[in-house]
Amino acid sequence: MNRDPAMTRLTTERLILRPWREEDLPDLARINADPRVMEHFPSVMSEEESRAMLARLMRHQREHGFAPLAMVRTGSERVIGCAGLQVPAFAADFTPCVEIAWRLDADHWGQELATEAARAALEDGFGRLGLAEILSFTVPANRRSWRLMERLGMRRDPAADFDHPGLPPGHRLSRHWLYRLRRD
Repeated sequence: MNRDPAMTRLTTERLILRPWREEDLPDLARINADPRVMEHFPSVMSEEESRAMLARLMRHQREHGFAPLAMVRTGSERVIGCAGLQVPAFAADFTPCVEIAWRLDADHWGQELATEAARAALEDGFGRLGLAEILSFTVPANRRSWRLMERLGMRRDPAADFDHPGLPPGHRLSRHWLYRLRRD
């Protein structure tokens, strides 16, 4: 993997993870509007919600020097997802922390692209950023996500499972499993 610290651009065999640009909005909105992609989120997102997400991602990159980056196939400009590190915007027993997150266009599932991107993001976090630990979390029903966490070497910490504070108590997606990976 090659790193460009000035731009936080990560490259892998098949992918480029790069900072977001305003012109990425149509691709991000298309991904966020897909019910398959958003199955384990409260709802699909409107174009305005995707615009707000894009602004948050760009702001996070400026403020922290990292964020879930736009994912494109090598040789393409079309955004097929995002992957990278972020600081959760909510308080919990395990925060402050850095989490790894990803979202991939359903047309690209089953190709190990999310795994490839996540590995690059972990290497960047433990390498360039010098993090000691990176977390991830998902709902128990999101088998694709927690299986990916396990492929990355992350281990579930059942004692730290939590109800997401951004969702109402009893919501079908409230309960989250927490996974951890330490640099050592």
